Amino acid sequence: MKFNLGKAGEVEIIQVFKGTEELEKFNELYSYLREKELFKGNLGEIYSNIYYKGDKFILLGLGEKEELNPNSLRTAYFKVGKELMKFKERSVNISVCNFEGIEYEESISAIVEGLLQSEYSFEKYLSEKKTKPSLENVYLDVDIEEKLAENIIKETVNLVGGIFFARDLVNEPAMYMTPQALADAAKSELDPLGVKVEIFNKEEIKKLDMKAFLAVAEGSVNEPKLIVMHYEGDPDSDEKLALVGKGLLYDSGGYSLKPANSMVTMHSDMAGSASVIATMKALAENKVKRNVVGVVAACENMVSGGAYKPGDIIGSMSGTTIEVLNTDAEGRLTLADALWYAATEVKADKIVDIATLTGACVVALGHINTGAITNNEELMDNIKEASKLAGEPVWELPHNKEYKELIKGKFADLSNTGGRGAGTITAGLFLEEFVDSTPWVHLDIAGTSYLEKEAAYLPKGATGVPVKTLYYLAKEF
Repeated sequence: MKFNLGKAGEVEIIQVFKGTEELEKFNELYSYLREKELFKGNLGEIYSNIYYKGDKFILLGLGEKEELNPNSLRTAYFKVGKELMKFKERSVNISVCNFEGIEYEESISAIVEGLLQSEYSFEKYLSEKKTKPSLENVYLDVDIEEKLAENIIKETVNLVGGIFFARDLVNEPAMYMTPQALADAAKSELDPLGVKVEIFNKEEIKKLDMKAFLAVAEGSVNEPKLIVMHYEGDPDSDEKLALVGKGLLYDSGGYSLKPANSMVTMHSDMAGSASVIATMKALAENKVKRNVVGVVAACENMVSGGAYKPGDIIGSMSGTTIEVLNTDAEGRLTLADALWYAATEVKADKIVDIATLTGACVVALGHINTGAITNNEELMDNIKEASKLAGEPVWELPHNKEYKELIKGKFADLSNTGGRGAGTITAGLFLEEFVDSTPWVHLDIAGTSYLEKEAAYLPKGATGVPVKTLYYLAKEF
């Protein structure tokens, strides 16, 4: 799909708000459709007038005028993309309007993203592909300086490319997406963009004294990898933002074995790491002026004679001892060492960790909001603003000091689970013990990074959430 500026294209998009009484073009047909209640202008509603000869156009509903926002505009144009694909159309003409309450630049980006999102599919292992993109040229009639519009389009294309990369990493089966494969993917994608990628093997991880990370990794024949990615977008600044992604390439639950049905999608337990790697890619491609370091402790949580067990007491890079009450609460153990590394070795000024950490977060927030815990309200406010720009809602959870009592160990400094109650909160507060007082936010994406069915422009399977939030956090704040 190529984006061009100007008026051209075989199919014209006519944008219609709900309640619009008449249109400048094709009003006779619109009046008929409205009278028969065949088209009302609801958000994402489409009426296609695409024939062999004559004017080709699509009426696109934008819903209530006062409710339109960038995310609903993305959804509407996602549906346009799908409709054009259905009719195998190759070009389209879109006039970018000035919508009340939306920055003009945001409208351009939302339209571009919506169309691009319509083409994503993970069909690598299907003999016959179901998604067959046809749209070759999109012509945007814009009301701003061309160079600015071109920059917005290029930025959006690169950002969506990062999202698609994250989805592909997560959707890949665990038999192929091993710790080594993830490390290789990060290096092959990021090296050419000027991102320095360090890959630490098991012996090097031992030298770093990452005992908690290694305990989780011990049960798998696939060796762990510590992946550290350095993007220096602002050489004149010493400030560094660290993004730490949970990298469980497969999670069986270990000896606290998951039910069979729960294991089917556990190749997606590395969505946090995928979002970090993909964000680094988007930042580098768009040359964002910010220094960002990505840290991923990549391994598998498996059952074997050498695997760690419930009741074990393990160490950590920070020196804190941890009582293992449940081997299925493993992500926080790998993150404990990765966070300590970000705080003390990278010496990051701010840290955000991203993890498919708890089923409790899905119970609490479903598949709509990402859960969050913080020790710094300013950083949390920045993430909330970034999530609004991204259309990826975040909900901050409480962190009363009383919750910390639940993760105190009986025979060690901490226990790796606080029980059933407030599971997302206690997991987050466990991680706080390893950030060395650095301003920090934990994002639990267990419900938002992987879906069982499509939701608006997000596909079934990996969603790529929260790549956009992390990107805007780095760029804008």
